[in-house]
Amino acid sequence: MPLLPTPHRPLTRLSNPTAMSARTALRVVTTWAVDAVAWSIGLTGAVLARYEFAAGEAQLVGTAAMVVLAVGLHTMLGHMYFLYRGRYAFGSFEEVRAVSGTVLVSVALMVLVEVMAERRPVPLSAIAVGGALTLVLMFGVRYLRRLHRQRTRRPDARTAAPVLLFGAGDAGQQLVRSMLSDPTGRYLPVGVLDDDPAKRNLRIRGVSVLGGRRDLPAAVAQTGAGTVIFAVSNADGAFVRDVRRIALRAGTEFKVLPSVSELLDGRVGVADVRDVRITDLLGRHQIETDLGAIAGYLTGKRVLVTGAGGSIGSELCRQIKRFAPAELMMLDRDESALHALQLSLHGRAVLDSPELILADLRDAETIRKILADRQPQVIFHAAALKHVTLLETHPGEAVKSNVWGTQTVLEAAHGVERFVNISTDKAANPASVLGYSKRITERLTAHAATRYNGTFLNVRFGNVLGSRGSVLTAFSAQIAAGGPITVTDPDVTRYFMTVQEAVQLVIQAAAIGRDGEALVLEMGKPVRIAEVARQMVEQAARPCDIVYTGLAPGEKLHEELFGAGERDVRPLHPLISHVEVPPLDPAKVEYLDPYGEPAQIVMDLAALCEIPAQGLVNAR
Repeated sequence: MPLLPTPHRPLTRLSNPTAMSARTALRVVTTWAVDAVAWSIGLTGAVLARYEFAAGEAQLVGTAAMVVLAVGLHTMLGHMYFLYRGRYAFGSFEEVRAVSGTVLVSVALMVLVEVMAERRPVPLSAIAVGGALTLVLMFGVRYLRRLHRQRTRRPDARTAAPVLLFGAGDAGQQLVRSMLSDPTGRYLPVGVLDDDPAKRNLRIRGVSVLGGRRDLPAAVAQTGAGTVIFAVSNADGAFVRDVRRIALRAGTEFKVLPSVSELLDGRVGVADVRDVRITDLLGRHQIETDLGAIAGYLTGKRVLVTGAGGSIGSELCRQIKRFAPAELMMLDRDESALHALQLSLHGRAVLDSPELILADLRDAETIRKILADRQPQVIFHAAALKHVTLLETHPGEAVKSNVWGTQTVLEAAHGVERFVNISTDKAANPASVLGYSKRITERLTAHAATRYNGTFLNVRFGNVLGSRGSVLTAFSAQIAAGGPITVTDPDVTRYFMTVQEAVQLVIQAAAIGRDGEALVLEMGKPVRIAEVARQMVEQAARPCDIVYTGLAPGEKLHEELFGAGERDVRPLHPLISHVEVPPLDPAKVEYLDPYGEPAQIVMDLAALCEIPAQGLVNAR
C-alpha cells in the first residue's frame, strides 16, 4: 500500500533533499563570493604595495582588469576542479588541495597573459605576490569558518558528561573528534592521558594531554570527569586492568573502545564506547593480516562453512563475507543457529535463501550430494562436538560426529582448492576423547593432502572467549544465579583468544598454510581460570563465592599447543606456527565401533593418535 501524507506522517523524506540542495547552493555561492573578494584584496594589495600605495589611474584600471580576469579564471578552473560543485567536505584536505591547484593554475595563466600582452596591466611580481595573498585569505576564511563550525557542534557542557580518554593514539584521536562533532552527544572530552612522554604537550581539537596513568587521579580532580574511556585498541590485559584499577580508585566509571579485531572497518565512534568485558581484562592480540593474500583465495570463490551456526563458524561467515566471495554457503544441523546467523548477517532471516544449508555431517549421502551439487572451492570445516566432559561419557558421539563426520566431508571435498579443518589445542598430546577425536581429524586431513590436488590443512588454537558453552558463559550464568562460581582447580590454566581474533588468524593461516600441516595460532600466555573467575566476580553486581571442584575426567591442568616432537617454527607469520602431521589411513577409522563399551571406544581412539617412531620423518 503506498505511503500517503497525513497530518501525523509528513513526507519529510521528500522535502529534505530540496532543503539540503538549497543549503548546499547557498554555501557554494557564499564560498565563491569569498574567493572572488580574496582575489580582489590580494591583487589590489600587491599592486598598491608594489607602488608604495601611490599607484596611478592606469595602474588601478589594469589592476581591476586583472581582478576580473583572475575571478573568471578561478571560477572556470574551480568548476573543473569541482570546487563549487559540492564534492568536497568544507575545510577538508581535499578542498585545500583543490583550492591550491585552482589558484596556482590561475596565477600561471595570468602570467602567460601578462607576457603575451603588448602592455602589462600590472607588474609580474604583483601577480605572484597577489596569488600568495589570495591563497592565504582563502585558507584563513575557511579555517575560521571550520573553527566556528567545530565550536557550534561541540556537545552542550550543561548536559554532556565530562570524560577523560586514556590513549592519544589514532583510536583516541578519532574518538575525540567524534565526540566533538556531535552537538547532542552524551560525552564531552575534557582531557586525554597517555603514558608516552612524547605526547605530553599534544592537543587534540583543543583537548590537552594531561599526563600518564599515574596522573589520572589528579586529572579527575582537575576536570571533574566522572568517566574514563580506555581508547587503546590492542592493549595487554595487564595494562587494561591496571588503568581500570586506578580509574575505579579515583571514583570514576571505566569504559573501553572495542579492539581493532571487533571494529572490522577500523573506524572509531562514540557509539563504539561500551562497558568493560572480561575479554578486555584478559588481553587483546595485535593481529596483522595480509589482506591481499586472503582476498586471493576468498574473493570471487564459492566458500562453504560447516558448523556455521556455532561461535567459530558464525564469525567465520561474518568475516569471510567482507572478502566478497562468489557464494557463501553456511551449513549446520541446528536450524535456530542458522536463523540467528542469517539475522546477524543481513538484519533479517527469511530462511529461504540457498546460502543456508540444513544438514547433518552424519548423513554421508546428503553431504556428498550437497558438495557435488554446490561445488565449493574453499571449505572451512568448523562442525564438531566440543564439550570435554560430555564426550568422556559419550565417546561414541565423538566418533560419529568428529571423526566420521570429518572424513565424510573430506571424501566429498576431493575437488576443492582449499580445505581448512578447525582443530584445538587439545589435539596436542591428547588426553581426552575430544583431544583424541580432533587429533584423528588432523591426521585424516593430512592423509587427504596426499590424495587430492587441493591444499588440505589444519588450524589449531585454544579456548575462545565468549563462545557458546565456554567458561565465560558458564561463569556468567552462575553469577546471574547468585553463585557460587565453580572452578576445577586453583592452578588450572588455559589459552584464550576472542572469537574475532581467532577467526582473523584462521583466515590468515589458511592463506599461508601448506598441504597436510597443522598451523598453530599464537594464543599469548596461558591464563589462570581462577583469575578469570575473580575478575568476573569483581564486575558482578553482588558478591559471589568461588568453589573448587577438582579436575574432571579428560581435563589437563595445563593445556599445550604443541605435541611431542612438534617444534614451534614460524617461517611466514609471527603469530602462526607450522607443524607436520603424520597422515592416517581412513580405513583405520572405519572399524571404530561407536556403540561399543565407552572404555573400549576411548582406547581405540587413543590408539589411532599414536605416532609411529619415524612418523614425523616420513609424514611427507
